[in-house]
Amino acid sequence: MESQIKACAELVEQSAAGADGLVQVEVDPASGRLTLTYDRQRLSAAEAERLARELAAALEERPAHCTLHVQEQGGRSCETCALALERRLQTLPGVRQAHVSFRGGVLHVAYDAAQTSPEELARVVERFGVRTLPSEPAQSWRLWLQGTRREALFVALTLGGLVVGWLAGRLGAPSLVSALAYGIAYVFGGWDGLRNGIEALRHRTVDIDLLMVLAALGALVVGAPAEGAMLLFLFSLSNLLQHYAIGRSRRAIQALMELRPDRARVIREGREVELPVEAVQVGEVFVLRPGDRVPLDGVIVRGESALDESSITGESMPVDKGPGQEVFAGTINTTGSLEVRVTRPASASTLARMIELVEQAQSEKAVTQRLIDRLEQPYALGVLGLTALAIVVPVVFWGEPFGEAFYRAMTLMVAASPCAVVISTPAAVLSAIAAGARRGVLFKGGVYVEALARVRAVAFDKTGTLTEGRTRLVQIGVRAEAGLSEAELLRLAAAVQQRSEHHLARATVEAARARGVQVPAVEGFQAVVGKGVRAKVGEATVHVGNLRYFEAAWQEAEGFTEGKEAVEALARQGKTAVLVAWERAGRKEVLGWLAFADRLRPGAAAVMQRLRKLGIARIMLLTGDNRYVAEAIGREAGVDVVAAELLPAQKVAQVKALVDRYEAAAMVGDGVNDAPALAAATVGIAMGGAGTDVALETADVVLMRDDLHQLPYALALSRATRRTLLVNFAIAFGVMGLMIGAILLQGMSLPLAVVGHEGSTVLVSLNGLRLLGFRES
Repeated sequence: MESQIKACAELVEQSAAGADGLVQVEVDPASGRLTLTYDRQRLSAAEAERLARELAAALEERPAHCTLHVQEQGGRSCETCALALERRLQTLPGVRQAHVSFRGGVLHVAYDAAQTSPEELARVVERFGVRTLPSEPAQSWRLWLQGTRREALFVALTLGGLVVGWLAGRLGAPSLVSALAYGIAYVFGGWDGLRNGIEALRHRTVDIDLLMVLAALGALVVGAPAEGAMLLFLFSLSNLLQHYAIGRSRRAIQALMELRPDRARVIREGREVELPVEAVQVGEVFVLRPGDRVPLDGVIVRGESALDESSITGESMPVDKGPGQEVFAGTINTTGSLEVRVTRPASASTLARMIELVEQAQSEKAVTQRLIDRLEQPYALGVLGLTALAIVVPVVFWGEPFGEAFYRAMTLMVAASPCAVVISTPAAVLSAIAAGARRGVLFKGGVYVEALARVRAVAFDKTGTLTEGRTRLVQIGVRAEAGLSEAELLRLAAAVQQRSEHHLARATVEAARARGVQVPAVEGFQAVVGKGVRAKVGEATVHVGNLRYFEAAWQEAEGFTEGKEAVEALARQGKTAVLVAWERAGRKEVLGWLAFADRLRPGAAAVMQRLRKLGIARIMLLTGDNRYVAEAIGREAGVDVVAAELLPAQKVAQVKALVDRYEAAAMVGDGVNDAPALAAATVGIAMGGAGTDVALETADVVLMRDDLHQLPYALALSRATRRTLLVNFAIAFGVMGLMIGAILLQGMSLPLAVVGHEGSTVLVSLNGLRLLGFRES
């Protein structure tokens, strides 16, 4: 499923490709604000405005989204019924996409809010015969438990009837006792299968449950009620175990919904008032005590504490936080008391967004699963046809007794039914999605779990992805003749830059504060966009800027040549440098220079090595930054290729070239700035930085913790899922083939076919469930 931002990513890409001079596109999905950065020399203001209007129109047309929890339908072949419901929903006015998974228990619809509504969608679903369930995890879990207990009771009664009937026959009891006992086994063992089969027929599909009931009735017809009862017992037991396995993976995801408290202690009129989280307004302040779970996203206004953010980011160690830092709903306050100002309503918190994304992922099926769902119906009809032929051909052409031919046909129908094949994919994929969510890796659907396993090339954005995205002052250079110390040079530069919003200026001021340098007040502050700033400090006018700022009027200034050479040398080392100079008593002098750099994320080089061990053949760095900086970061990280000074359209071209060469490539970025390239990749991966709305909206996979080590984990998990699917298919098709061969060549009995059929179904379910505990080796 395409996210809201990716819905307009193609338009962003087209605009970037067709507009020479468009440098960057930024979208705030919460407010709908759109910002274009462009080169005025290559793109006119009128053309930029036209592009902005096109993109704004795309944002205004974003579809609304509705997620409903639904009850399972149609037994083991329920996904066939799900496809029928998808087709029905897509005929409604305004519905753009519909994804339904009864095994996942989720229905997700993208629609035009002007043409339909969630209430209308729910009515259509109910009229289709599908029951919608409450979204509250406690109620959903209670209903699941009730269903599981009921199934367990039916299994016990079926087993009781089978055992009593068999013993009655062996001990010579009246035939009525055996008949009643087997009747109980047939009723309780076949009730759900018959009901599900009839429900499937109502939607013009053939359910595998119906095939099992027909086989059991066939055994009764030829005088083998014990074998039919055994079939129904093992069939219902297998259904119970399968229901439990899928329920475990769904429960692992629903556990996210239980992380957010229902109430918050809010300060109103000077006293604490306990309110439902939905009633708390943005801007209000709530109180956290040690051990409290954070109810809403916010910013700390008073107090210091360590917060356990493992539920959101997967980070195992508590994070120390104080005033001005963010906290996220669902995390735990461990030590101190805090007062926190709310920044997002309950419905828009990071945790709420995570839950919404994971629920949508449950409705998004893997490519393999969709293929199986589509082929399942023709296959089931083929099994019925094969069964009919297995009865007619031996009787008509070979003169075989009807009873023998009919018994063998029933055995073939059981052996050829694709129960294990049908359950093999969702059991593994839902478990993988749940395992990833526990570690702070959000897959937006099974299709992306499967797609990531095929990736052989990875492209990284630089700023905020490979690097920390935070510019730091790394070097201070002072001309010997200037007669100043480093602290004095930093004092002058910080004084001038304290009024600037430029990221280099902020880095300078932060460095001064960190070193305890007292920053004086200035007068007459002026900024030259893209070049530098100046202001009066005492009796001198201090200038801070790049070479373009100084080249015009400072060529003859004292120390300019030395300063220029130093700045150019620092640029070749991958650092951004500015000169610091002053005018005093009619004399111009360059005092020194400041060098800045964005630091590589810790462990980035180790991540590159791990990716290569996982089979990644090509690692690229894509950035709009200058070549020297990019190459320095690339060398330090250990990437294969560096492509620098790229416009958005050029990033897209690089990603598409990787996809063409390696068939599947991933793009790792940190938000909407990289949206076109993320959309062009086979899998777009965003660095989440817990609470970053743009990351949650943009990519196919979100790494909630700003930790590159989550990327190898996600890749390893997806590949483990692919291996699990291959093993499951080998088990399912292998057992099916062996049983069919044994039936035709050795006359395998119905009970053995039942054991093989149901045993393989349970085995693939449990094998898929193993992914819930996946750990990267």
